[in-house]
Amino acid sequence: MAFRTRTLALTTLALTLAAAGTGTATARTASTGRTADEAGSTTVQPAGHAFAATLNGTATFRAGSVTITCNVSSSVPAPSGGANNHIPEAPGNHNASGPVESPLNAPTYSDCSASLPAVDVSIVTTGTWKVAMQYGSPNVASLTLPPGGLVLKTTGLANCTVTAAPAASATFPAAFTNGAPSQLTVTGAEVPVRVEGGFGCPTSATTSVFDAVYDITDVTDPASQIVVTS
Repeated sequence: MAFRTRTLALTTLALTLAAAGTGTATARTASTGRTADEAGSTTVQPAGHAFAATLNGTATFRAGSVTITCNVSSSVPAPSGGANNHIPEAPGNHNASGPVESPLNAPTYSDCSASLPAVDVSIVTTGTWKVAMQYGSPNVASLTLPPGGLVLKTTGLANCTVTAAPAASATFPAAFTNGAPSQLTVTGAEVPVRVEGGFGCPTSATTSVFDAVYDITDVTDPASQIVVTS
C-alpha cells in the first residue's frame, strides 16, 4: 500500500522492522543471556485469536542529525481473514523449546513529520512480515521484514529511493510486556538500508535507528488480552 506523508525524512520508513546489517539480530533474555531460539517453553494466548498492533505515542526514526516522528502506525488483520495477525491455533500456540511465531500484515505509517522541509514521501510495504514471541524474564520478541518489504520514495527538494532489508530478510529484537493492553517495545533498533538518488540523498547511509511502542490488542475478543507465558 502507498501512503503520502507531509514532510518525512529521506530514511524514514526504510528503518522499519529490519536488523542491523544484512543478517539477523537475535533477542536475548535478561535472566539467561540465551537467544530466543535457545530459550525454553513459550505459550501465547488466547490460541487462534486475531490481534492488532497499534502505535502508542510516536515512532521515531533517527539518521545522523535527522529525527523523524510518526504519529500513526498499525498492523491489523485483513477483513477477509487469513493467517496473518493471528495467534496459532492450539497446539501451535505453544513451543516447548523456543518462540511462538505469527505472520503479520505489513504495518502502515502516516502523519509523519521531519526536520527536512518540502519533501513529499510515498511508502510501499509488501510481503508477509513476522513476529516471534518468547517467554522469559523479561519476555522478548523479534520482528522480521521480508527482503525489500518496505520502499520509501521522496520527491521535492530531493528525489530518493530508500529500501529496507535490501539484500535479505532482516530481524531485530524487541521486548514484550504482558498487560492491558500488552505492549511490544522497540528500542534503538539499527536497520539496514540502501539509498539511491541524486543531490540531497544520503547515499552513503547503510543503517538507521528505530524506536516505538505498540499496543497489542485482541481483535477476536476485545475483553481479552494477548499474553506470553511459559
